[in-house]
Amino acid sequence: MHLKQSTPLEDNLNYGIIGNCKSSALINEDSSIEWCCLPQFDSPSVFGKILDEKKGGFFKIECDVSYEITQKYLDKTAILITRFDNGEDAFQLVDFMPRFQKDSGVYYAPPEVSRLIKVLKGNPMIKVNYDPKLEYAQGDTKTYVKNDFIISIVDDERYDTLTLYTDLDKKSILNRDTIKLDKDYFLKISYNEKIKPFSIDEVKFEFEKTKVYWLNWCFKTPTFDNAYNHQILRSAITLKLLTFEKTGAILAAATTSLPETIGEVRNWDYRFCWIRDASMVIKVIAKLGHQRIVKKFIEFIIDLIPDKDEKLQIMYGINGEKMLTEKTLDHLSGYRGSKPVRIGNAAFIQRQNDIYGILMDAIHFQIEKYSDETDRHEELWSIVKSIVWVVEHNWKQADKGIWEFRKEDRHFTFSKLLCWVAVDRAIKISEIIQLGKSAKKWEALRTNIYNDIIENAWNDKVQAFSQSYGTEHLDASVLLMEPYGFIDAKDPKYVKTVNAIEKELSHEGLLFRYKNDDDFGTPSSSFTVCTFWFINSLYKIGEREKSKLMFDQLLSYSNHLGLFSEDIDFRSKRLLGNFPQAYSHLALIDTALNFSN
Repeated sequence: MHLKQSTPLEDNLNYGIIGNCKSSALINEDSSIEWCCLPQFDSPSVFGKILDEKKGGFFKIECDVSYEITQKYLDKTAILITRFDNGEDAFQLVDFMPRFQKDSGVYYAPPEVSRLIKVLKGNPMIKVNYDPKLEYAQGDTKTYVKNDFIISIVDDERYDTLTLYTDLDKKSILNRDTIKLDKDYFLKISYNEKIKPFSIDEVKFEFEKTKVYWLNWCFKTPTFDNAYNHQILRSAITLKLLTFEKTGAILAAATTSLPETIGEVRNWDYRFCWIRDASMVIKVIAKLGHQRIVKKFIEFIIDLIPDKDEKLQIMYGINGEKMLTEKTLDHLSGYRGSKPVRIGNAAFIQRQNDIYGILMDAIHFQIEKYSDETDRHEELWSIVKSIVWVVEHNWKQADKGIWEFRKEDRHFTFSKLLCWVAVDRAIKISEIIQLGKSAKKWEALRTNIYNDIIENAWNDKVQAFSQSYGTEHLDASVLLMEPYGFIDAKDPKYVKTVNAIEKELSHEGLLFRYKNDDDFGTPSSSFTVCTFWFINSLYKIGEREKSKLMFDQLLSYSNHLGLFSEDIDFRSKRLLGNFPQAYSHLALIDTALNFSN
């Protein structure tokens, strides 16, 4: 029996996400679109109320207080349904971003948001509050009524436009007049101006085609002998929504600058492709049978590394950009007043040695699972050899680690672990595609790294593998030693590490990443993925009943639609950090797969 919150937490990230693998929008439980970037994920926002209540801009369908509002996803789709009902009058708002395959085989995914208003009974009365603020609300957005549409323009410091098509009275929308609903209506936001007028029949057609697309996609996702199929599928859809079809890049999250803790400064732009996060995503997605996503990401990686001596960054723009210069938007007050609001991410220049192992693990999984698909194996083999060379020359060096500390470099256990993984998987890849010809010369390197970790990462005083060499600090990331095959789950040192981490880092049913001070002090919220890792570790060491109880409890902390952000507040259990978070949902799937009936 899953524990579920009967009503959404107030002042929480109670948003649904819609998207079409080009961009996305976040829609509040009251129908308000409060985050949307067009024409693609990393474009400036056209609605940004989530980052500034007054200036950000939003798009909301309003009713008087007599209406009860409920929200859900149309089953097995990324289509969001918000229902308004006062007993006598009722309607539902159907929100989606079109995505479907045309007769030519090309996917149709325009930079648009469609809103269908479907009357269910009576004659509901509504107001449309349409307040776009283009270019991150920089400059003055002016909105005008034209013959066929409503146009919003900013043209002072920057230039951008947004078009609203509708069969509602356009002047009534801008005047925020009360509108009586006597039939179905539509509202369609488009980044591009339409060549010919748009009708409600076309919107309904796009709705049906988009629904079929998602039903077909979900049909290809296996059903497991598992009580958590619903959660697995919703997480899988969410991961799909964070993929950028054009290049194969996978975003860490759909937002920027949602704080890890309210009022603090851990506010980062996550609309980029981290090699670490994306590689973990595709490994999980491959388990669910969605090979196209895997292939697209592998192509993305191959394109990023055209030459054998190309330096692999920890992250890239979704179009493969290497320069992700960070700057602040000081005119925005931030989520719940949490400044600064950042775009870009300075972490792109960091050295993080773990990315090589995580990427190599994903490549190995791809080649092992689809060993007969040799068309890209030669290119991948060149990347494999290049990574081994980099690891061989860099594994002894300190780095910034998985948590991207911005100050001094350290010898992080997780980074060393993933260097070992890189060489281990390279050996296994060699055995698959070239009968192990290269394996022999890499075995000594793998052994050296293994022995180094065993000797330097284990701390007798705390009876655990520590965060970094020579410290007593514990870190949830070392729990991944077992899933990556470095150590057996029943090894006394691993069991002791799990127990020590529970004692030191567990708090209020959640986990700290670590407790030692970082660049901004001591973390004060739980990093969601770490709790999933811990639950998985409990399961692996034999604490299965305890693991399942904790898993059910953690699932109850999702928002009303089953979505997770990056962080959770220990006390209130409100969601914090960027949203929805790929890391959290891939770990949810991975953990849920343990609990087969």
